[in-house]
Amino acid sequence: MSSVRPLAILGGTFDPIHHGHLRAAWEAAEALEAEVRLVPARTPPHRPAPVADAAGRVALLRAALAGQDRLTIDTRELDRDGPSYSVDTLASLRADIGPERPLVLLVGADAFAGLASWHLWRELFTFAHVGVLNRPGVTHTAPPELADFIAGRRSERVHGAAGTVIDIAITPLDIAATAIREAFAAGGEPRFLLPPACFDDESLLAPYRALGR
Repeated sequence: MSSVRPLAILGGTFDPIHHGHLRAAWEAAEALEAEVRLVPARTPPHRPAPVADAAGRVALLRAALAGQDRLTIDTRELDRDGPSYSVDTLASLRADIGPERPLVLLVGADAFAGLASWHLWRELFTFAHVGVLNRPGVTHTAPPELADFIAGRRSERVHGAAGTVIDIAITPLDIAATAIREAFAAGGEPRFLLPPACFDDESLLAPYRALGR
């Protein structure tokens, strides 16, 4: 492990944030001995626009993260126009933290299997390591293009500033933001899938409750 504390980021729409996101980020922070930032996307290139606007999603994140300081929020994707490409975010972070601090892009194993479809995906490794969040017993086969590229890049620990693939085991929590939105649309109250603080202020979840009207 590098003597410099790594910075890791977990991106997503967080529409809404839920315990699956938070537990994965927390376990990555522990495994990597890292600071972890949650980076909400402004315009995700591979999925429909979020239900809640940027301010609403950030407010939910702030409520969810209250009371601890290991996980924080980074709003740089919300602050720039255009699609939220990971390579641009990593380039911006690398400019901020300098060339030596380890930087880790956290992605789920299913997303990692499709990495070769991402915008300028090879350049991700010039800026950061990629931390693959693996659920025990679940495997995803990398397509040949990706498998060939990452051959020899696997590492059990963070070494250097960027360039490797690190597998991180996480607790399998079968929670999906899609299912939470569907529960609200059906008039349900999906408590215990989101942090209790998200329910303390009714305005925080109002965009999702409106789906059922």
